[in-house]
This record gives sequence, C-alpha cells and structure tokens, in this order.
Amino acid sequence: MRHPPQAAKSTEVLEWDRGRTRRFLDDLASEEPLEIRVNGVPVTVTMRTPGDDFDLAAGFLWTEGMVSRREQIARIAYGLEADGQRSGNRVDVTLSAEATFDPARFDRHFVSSSSCGICGKASIDAVRARELDRPNSAFSISPELLTRLPEVLHAGQHVFGRTGGLHAAALFDANGGLGLIREDIGRHNAVDKVVGRALVDGHVPLGDRVLLVSGRGGFEIVQKALVAGVPVVASVSAPSSLAVQLAREYGLTLFGFLRGRRFIVYAGEQRVTASPATILESPRTPDSDTGCPSDAEPH
Repeated sequence: MRHPPQAAKSTEVLEWDRGRTRRFLDDLASEEPLEIRVNGVPVTVTMRTPGDDFDLAAGFLWTEGMVSRREQIARIAYGLEADGQRSGNRVDVTLSAEATFDPARFDRHFVSSSSCGICGKASIDAVRARELDRPNSAFSISPELLTRLPEVLHAGQHVFGRTGGLHAAALFDANGGLGLIREDIGRHNAVDKVVGRALVDGHVPLGDRVLLVSGRGGFEIVQKALVAGVPVVASVSAPSSLAVQLAREYGLTLFGFLRGRRFIVYAGEQRVTASPATILESPRTPDSDTGCPSDAEPH
C-alpha cells in the first residue's frame, strides 16, 4: 500500500475574523470510498473516514445479515489494485465454508453516502422479515448515569478534536464504563465499526450495553442496534419518526436530545430506573410534540 488513506488531511485556508484575515493550515476529516467485496463479489461502496476499515466491513456484514456468526468470517484483508499494490480503499472478505452467501440476494451494488446510509432500504417490513429477537428486557439504566455519557463520548473523539467534522458511536456498560468508541464521517459507519469490533472480539449480542451516537438517532441506527442486540440507544439530537416506530415495535429504549442534565425518552421508558414520584406529567400541546423543535440538528 503506497500511501494509506488518512483519517484527516491538512489544507491551507483563509480565515476572516472581524475584518482581519490570516492564512493557516486546517485539518479536515477525510471522506473516501471504501468498496467491500465478499468472496470476490462487490456488495457495497460506502463513503467513510479511513480507519478501522476491517471493523466497518465486519459490522456491515453482520448488520446487513450476510453473516450470522463471527466464525463465518474467515479473513478480512485489503484488496489489490491492478498493479498488484494493496488498496487502502478496498476490503476483501472471505467467508468460511459454513457461511451461506448468495450473491444474487445481495445484488444491490449500491453506493452508500456518508449522510443517508443504505439508501432505499429503510423499511420496517425488511426488518420484520429478518425475525430479530427483542433486546434484553432486564437491562436498565439510571438517568444520572445516562447524562454523564456524552461527556465521555466527546473526550474520546480524538479526530473530531482535530477536525470538528466527525460523528462517533460508543458502547457503554451498565456502570457507564466506555467499552468501544469509533469515529466516522457517517454516523451509520461509526455504528458498524463498533458493532464489527464487538463481533470480532466475541461480544455480540450486546444485551448489556448502551449505544450512544452523536447527531441524530435515525432508522438505520436503531436497525443496526437491534441486529446487535443492544437494548438502549441514545443520541445527542433528535430521532426520526421511523426510528421511534421501530424502537417501540421491538421494545428498544430510545433516548434523544441527551444534553447536559436533560433527555427525552421516545421508546422503552421501562428501562429508566427513575422513581415514579420524580416523573411529572404535563399537558400535551402542539409545540411539545417533538420535544425541542428549536434543537433540531441542521443538515
């Protein structure tokens, strides 16, 4: 591999600040295509931030249903260019003999952008067809512990600290301990990276973990969490309506607007270990339907 892709790149920029200008080098989050091939068959191209590419590939195969056990992944390696050099933007996955891989079933050859995930596949019917198990009903989390997690997530975002342009996903245990954190320009890729690492390490299903993501809690985040067996998903911004619908149908706990000492429970409030005496009911008004419309994350 001549020049491995980097997670961040420097470029000269011009800053304007109250009438004064200066030129300096600024770090930008990298966004490059990664082609994933399974047994020589291209299955997807996703725009991602280079780094943890093997975790991304393993997580993608798991959450998309191409493998059902980590032992079915025999080998993951970078592919070769036409000149025989290793490519930093192509990953070849070899499945074991026990894995059932039908190329026609996954003949989508889709391109996944960093913003939309696997476009055209956001369907609850497709999730139902996979007959996923409901997440661990015995898992619970306290509000006090939950509100401490975003600070830990932010402290672990090292590339974000340089660029300000990356999402992150992290897995926490029941005591708030940080198990895994991954960054990517695509929030769905960050989730695949943490799920893939957990799969390779033999920790899936993740029935005793909390998944925290920066940005929105979209449908695909909830879908991937369900496949991985995660009972609690939290995001610092708003979830989508389809994400809430899916979480409620499968009994997953979904938090949104997790900021400071405040959050909103959109589904699965039974996992919140707050005393009923602390829960205050307020009249529903048109302005309160989404909780915090003024906090909506910009695109």
